[in-house]
Amino acid sequence: MPPRRSARVQGASSSSGSSAGLGAGSSPAPGSAGARSSSPPSPPAPGSPELSSGDSGSDFEDTLRLRSKRGPHRALSHGPVPKRPRRREPSGDGSSPATSSPEQNTLFEAVRSAKIAVETVVDDWLETYKQDRETGFLELVNFIIRSCGCRGVVTPEMFRHLQNSEIIQQLTEKFQEDSAEYPLSLGTQPWRRFRAGFCELVAAVVRRCQYSVVYDEFLMDALISLLTGLSDSQVRAFRHTSTLAGRRLPGGLPGAPHGGPRSHRATLPAMKLMTALVNVALGVSLHQENNQRQYEAERSKGPSRRATDKLEALLEKRRELQEQQEEIENMMNAIFKGVFVHRYRDIVPEIRAICMEELGMWMRSYAASFLTDGYLKYIGWTLHDKQREVRLQCVKALQGLYCCRDTAAHMELFTSRFKTRMVSMVLDKEPDVAVEVVKLLTLMLENMEEALTEEDCQSVYPVVYVSSRALASAAGLFLYRRLLDPQREASREPSRDGDNRTFFRLLLAFFIESELHEHAAYLVDSLWDCAGPRLRDWETISALLLEESPTEGLADRQEKALVEILAASVVQAAEGQPPVGRGPAKKPSARERKAQVEERTRLTHCLIPALPQLLAKFSADAEKAAPLLEVLHCFDLSIYCTGRMEKHLELVLGQLQEVVEKHAGQAVLEAASRALHALCDPELALRGRGDLVRSRLADQLADKFHQEVTELLQASSLDEEEVYSMAATLKRISVLFNAHDLTPWQLFEPCAQLLQRAVDTGEVPPQVLVPAVTCLHFHILWELSHLPSTSVPQEQLQSLKTRVTSFCSLCQSCLSDVDAGVREQAFVVLSDLLLVFGPQLPRDGREALAPLVLLPEAGLQSQLAAFLMDHVFHPACSHEELSATGTSSPRIPGSSPGMPVPAPSPPVSAEDSESHIEELHQRRVLLAGFCKLIIYDVLELSAASDVFKHYAKVGGARKGCPAPPAMAWGHRALSPPPQFYSDYGDIIKETLNCTRQIDRQEWARTLLLSLQQLMTELLLQQGPEIRAAEAFLEIRDLARRFSLLFSLHQLRNRPALLSMHKEGIQFAFQEPPGPGPGLPPLNLPFLEVLSEFSPRLLRPDKALLLAYLEKTCQERQWLAPRDAPWPSLVTYRNSLQLQEEGGSASSRSSAPRPHPLPGSAAKRPRLDAPSEHPSSSPWPSSRLPSPALTSTALRGGPRPPLRWPPARDPGSDPGLLQSSSLSRRRSRTNRLSLMVEEEEEEKDEVAIEEESNEENTPEQDRTLPASQDRLRDLFDSTILGIEDA
Repeated sequence: MPPRRSARVQGASSSSGSSAGLGAGSSPAPGSAGARSSSPPSPPAPGSPELSSGDSGSDFEDTLRLRSKRGPHRALSHGPVPKRPRRREPSGDGSSPATSSPEQNTLFEAVRSAKIAVETVVDDWLETYKQDRETGFLELVNFIIRSCGCRGVVTPEMFRHLQNSEIIQQLTEKFQEDSAEYPLSLGTQPWRRFRAGFCELVAAVVRRCQYSVVYDEFLMDALISLLTGLSDSQVRAFRHTSTLAGRRLPGGLPGAPHGGPRSHRATLPAMKLMTALVNVALGVSLHQENNQRQYEAERSKGPSRRATDKLEALLEKRRELQEQQEEIENMMNAIFKGVFVHRYRDIVPEIRAICMEELGMWMRSYAASFLTDGYLKYIGWTLHDKQREVRLQCVKALQGLYCCRDTAAHMELFTSRFKTRMVSMVLDKEPDVAVEVVKLLTLMLENMEEALTEEDCQSVYPVVYVSSRALASAAGLFLYRRLLDPQREASREPSRDGDNRTFFRLLLAFFIESELHEHAAYLVDSLWDCAGPRLRDWETISALLLEESPTEGLADRQEKALVEILAASVVQAAEGQPPVGRGPAKKPSARERKAQVEERTRLTHCLIPALPQLLAKFSADAEKAAPLLEVLHCFDLSIYCTGRMEKHLELVLGQLQEVVEKHAGQAVLEAASRALHALCDPELALRGRGDLVRSRLADQLADKFHQEVTELLQASSLDEEEVYSMAATLKRISVLFNAHDLTPWQLFEPCAQLLQRAVDTGEVPPQVLVPAVTCLHFHILWELSHLPSTSVPQEQLQSLKTRVTSFCSLCQSCLSDVDAGVREQAFVVLSDLLLVFGPQLPRDGREALAPLVLLPEAGLQSQLAAFLMDHVFHPACSHEELSATGTSSPRIPGSSPGMPVPAPSPPVSAEDSESHIEELHQRRVLLAGFCKLIIYDVLELSAASDVFKHYAKVGGARKGCPAPPAMAWGHRALSPPPQFYSDYGDIIKETLNCTRQIDRQEWARTLLLSLQQLMTELLLQQGPEIRAAEAFLEIRDLARRFSLLFSLHQLRNRPALLSMHKEGIQFAFQEPPGPGPGLPPLNLPFLEVLSEFSPRLLRPDKALLLAYLEKTCQERQWLAPRDAPWPSLVTYRNSLQLQEEGGSASSRSSAPRPHPLPGSAAKRPRLDAPSEHPSSSPWPSSRLPSPALTSTALRGGPRPPLRWPPARDPGSDPGLLQSSSLSRRRSRTNRLSLMVEEEEEEKDEVAIEEESNEENTPEQDRTLPASQDRLRDLFDSTILGIEDA
């Protein structure tokens, strides 16, 4: 007789559903746990005709109806927790050792040790359960509770006499919230094995019991009821401490921070139990199909052959299987409605992710019941989840459904409803989610041909150019399947060569017609994984490029695009690395290196015969010749000799010489110079042929240049053709000089004569002067490289020093040239020469080169600084100025299209945008060259003040405060200061970090000097009343940003801070007060700027500085009136006063301490030195630098006369001034509160930088930065990434 199904599970499922007030497809009631979780978006109303027409959305709804033999209908329970079915026959006295303490739980210890097979553990437990159901059941329940991290146990007495809610309450009281042992959340290797063993054990229990114990009306009924109560517990303590059950499943879900809010450890065993029951239901369904086939086969027999007894047995078996199916479906329906319906909306993202992952498994395993719109809608709704891991699991679940045509055929309605959302997720902010979405769309493309329209596909095509290589590769596969696969049509017959020609024509059509991007390297890298063999078909590419047929040949744009694709594919095959910007370069394995060498050899053999022909055809086109010359770097050049291909080498060299003679473009000449350098490699067997071509080129260019220089120096004027010819010759020489030693051709003297003529008369055209300066620069560097490290002849040293000195003098004169190109080239060359011939030249065994050290004079230093201020930090160079004039740089990808823009401006063409990007790049090069001179001790550290004072993030308005259009003083409006942080912030920040390592005290004085310069300039522009000016608040914001650099290592920063405060006090009292009683000193507002550094002081130093402040005031005999104290002095004095716990609001406002956000990492505590007597702290050496302005012109118009405010009326109310001071304090508090978030972010940056740069570096060894490579990368000319634009 089949086992009878009890109504307990039905009652439990009904109770759980009614307690939430919902069925499977409804939304939770307001009082339920699911309703309180507000993170996921609310799904559509149950009655909406989106997916399902049913109210509940469950295919198991009909199984809830009770049949007559199942007993009377049980009333629905409306309690918060479903009631546990009571035990009918008590057994035992309840003193089982397995439940006496959690440490003695046999299942837990066996799974944790992982020394016994799970099947064996389950068999032993099953024997215990068959002997005593209560003991076995309690052992399983306590194993689940212990796995949740709870130290409590469920005793037999609790099981017999308490309801589920009471049991959960007692477990909550025994839960140790400060316990560190949470088995399902720990990340060590033993506990990761435990999680896998836990899930395996739950599945094994159901699998071993699927034929008998599952239907005994006790085990599954009681277990489902208890798990439903645990997962829907209303007790906050249990919800809070059961967060980590769902962290990092064996599938790899990342967990939330330790102690996250409100989750349910019971969700994991409930979902795993549901998965096991789905497998059992699938097995029962298969048995039913077999039974039906046997029954039909027996019935089809004739009456004489038909066995009546067998038919009756089959009918009885079918009824038994149907009852078992109903039993299993009722259990699954109870778990689904009692756990899943509430937990898929849980506030903890890991729990929602678990639900989506398991739902996808149910749909794949048991599609007949779960692959319906009533269940698919949960995945569709959750695609809008805000958390990455939830969306990721939804997409992976859908991948398992769309990967098969049979299951994809059942998803038409789901696809039509949620396709728009899936396509939009291609631009998901999380790259890994976007990768899986593109893979999902590729599966839809393969298994549902009509699902994606051309408009949908157009949303995926641009992704092949993104910086994430994984996402770009996924999009490349989609593009290949949709457009580029020559065999995508079933009727096409495969033909390797024909297919590849078709592939390249389709690729060219996409690359040209789409007009999405101009960089072929990124497109090739995106297609490399899926179409690599086709892209490596060099023979087909060469044949396509060399075709001359008017019908089958390529157009000019197609030829240019195919040449770029050829060059990109060759580089990708030879180097085995993605292009710049597609992630860091990975170290290849031995197998990859071997395959790379083989591929390089193959492409060399294929392209050596074709390259001369390609160059001969395209040598007249610079845009096509340059990529072809770059291909030569990827060859194995030794094959020219070993493969007896000398004739091809001769042809290539001839074409290379022709390219140099034909073109004067920078890109093609640089490519030719690099190719010639590779062919002249000393290790190459046939290098003599390359040397011969180089000498021939140098002879021709040198002879022509000497002749043209003579004509220019003798002629009074030159026509345009002569100027162009001479400029082209000099440009070719300067490009070759970069990679080849041309000093034997004696080019220094004629170039120096040209430069001297330009300085004296100004008659030399700029297009001739710029390459001449470059040639002189390279000539000096090549001469320096020829000098030996020891025993250098004095004649050579003196000759080189004379040339360097004269050349630097001429470049210094060129800094004031009217042409911008000449000025910038002179500045760059001067910066490089001063760096090369700087103090570090005679180090590292090169003491003989000490006479060559070139130290800039004071005039040159000031001229370099003035050039920087006038041509790099000029207001017209700022980002805002370019935006206001309508010539801003193009919008950065990823910015919102709906962001507000400035006033309407004329449209900017692509050429203008590119030119402005190049201009910004050139200004960054100039700034980087100046900063390198400071870092390498060529210029004094105080010269960095002109750079540091532009470190402010905002210009014209404080963060969070609207900026007025202009600030008026007298009859003249002053524009807000321009913003340079977005353009140069990374360079300035790196310079700050490097100079801090050189000398902390001098670095601090430089910071102070930059603030003093800004203060002095503001006083000259606006007069003494500056405290309320917006520009003064900007100076204070800059001081606050500087103060963040002193956040860590306070003991190490102590002398520098003391020196800064002392010299700042001296500066504040440096200028005497104006005429009139009670007027403050002119620089006194600087004390407010200085107060931004007070929070970084140690407590004893604050008392010391306070005493020094009072002493300075008394010495100067400038005392403020008692009834109207000077506000700046009061602010600074309050910032130095020691605070107690109940300190004043004004003192606390000087150093705001924001409350940490919940769940955020704790900040590093501030290091305070022990209290000591003020006299025990020695003063650092005092030096007050003069805050002179280094710019050649004062920006902002003529200087107004200094006017003093009228003296205060003695009869005025002093309370007004007090009120004004209080209002200023409040406004300052508000200002600082707006900057709290920014300050915390910058503190983290400073902490990371200081720890990485200074943790183990002694102070005295920091004369130079530790890593010169990092500086070289930062100040490299490609930092702006124009190539990647």
